[in-house]
Amino acid sequence: MPTGKVKWFDTERGFGFIASDEGDEVFLHASALPAGTTAPKPGAKVEFGVADGRRGPQALSVKLMDPPPSVAKAQRKPADDMAVIIEDLIKLLDGVGNGLRRGRYPEKGGATKVAAVLRAVADDLEA
Repeated sequence: MPTGKVKWFDTERGFGFIASDEGDEVFLHASALPAGTTAPKPGAKVEFGVADGRRGPQALSVKLMDPPPSVAKAQRKPADDMAVIIEDLIKLLDGVGNGLRRGRYPEKGGATKVAAVLRAVADDLEA
């Protein structure tokens, strides 16, 4: 099977091109991507089959060879900063826990803000 790298891909239009290792440009339609993949990043290494399309070679059964580099990991917060954020989160959750012990849930807007903070901190930890 030929290999190459994604040259570009337009998610709105549903297509792009692969620069094959042999030097050819191969048309890439969204329907050829693996299930769950919506937009391969430029430079992603792929393996694919080729068929002759109306306007030249077209990729079939595209398989991503290696996961694209994570932008989130490149922008990960330093551990010291995360320690301070976690300490602040503990204080916030202590306040919520004390209110619950007194039989009071956080107000609707307050609960939404606490949930948003928890999701943001979880995302930072997973990055």
